[in-house]
Amino acid sequence: MELARVTGVEVVAVHAIGSFEGIFNNTYNALYIEEYHNSKREALKKWAQTFSERETYRAIPVSTVCEVGSVSGVITKYIDVNPVELLVMGTMGSTGIAGLFGSNASTMVEKTKTPTLIIPLESKFSTNPVITVATDFSTTLSTEDVSALHELLKGFGAPKVNVVNIVEDAAWKTNEAGEEKIRQLIPGVPLEFQYIKEDSPTEGIMHFVASSATDILCLVKRHHNVVYRIFNTSTVNKVMGKSIKAILVLHE
Repeated sequence: MELARVTGVEVVAVHAIGSFEGIFNNTYNALYIEEYHNSKREALKKWAQTFSERETYRAIPVSTVCEVGSVSGVITKYIDVNPVELLVMGTMGSTGIAGLFGSNASTMVEKTKTPTLIIPLESKFSTNPVITVATDFSTTLSTEDVSALHELLKGFGAPKVNVVNIVEDAAWKTNEAGEEKIRQLIPGVPLEFQYIKEDSPTEGIMHFVASSATDILCLVKRHHNVVYRIFNTSTVNKVMGKSIKAILVLHE
């Protein structure tokens, strides 16, 4: 809600009712299943109202969607027919995402190319967040994702953005061409480039997040073919599995 307030967007709360939820070994249960679904829809509306009725957030348009199906199925269906600029999902924390076949959030990162903000339970919201972009200088963001990143930075009035590159080679030098590419991607915001020597990109990113007190980490998800995804756990999934800070997942 605070993010919606500073960026001037509306909020839609989406809830998925499991396909077999509310069904018991009762011959007459089918008569009441629609009533059960309606009760869940009303519960979602009341839950959303606990936030939208606060004085600070009353100007934010808030609506709810409650449908039957899997979490990923319900969200994907909604995204397919509605203009979604940012998907926000919570996780139970650093143990909430194990990899490709982990949580709902991990599944959605694999299935959709919508910019996704992952918020672990331990994450604390800051109105003046330290924002870090992790990059290997080789990715190209989609127009939608560039727009989402700009809106985020503009909304928070970020005074600067950390750009961290993890260097695995023994011999390396400053990537001036890569830095210029990032400057063109994120104009109008001072960028502070950091090069970290580390054998593991995941560990290098996590160490920087801790040392810089990063609040929001931006990562770019590459959409490789299915065979690659099964046999290679991406850096994005690994970081998501370890981080207790919010992660904005952008896409090529």
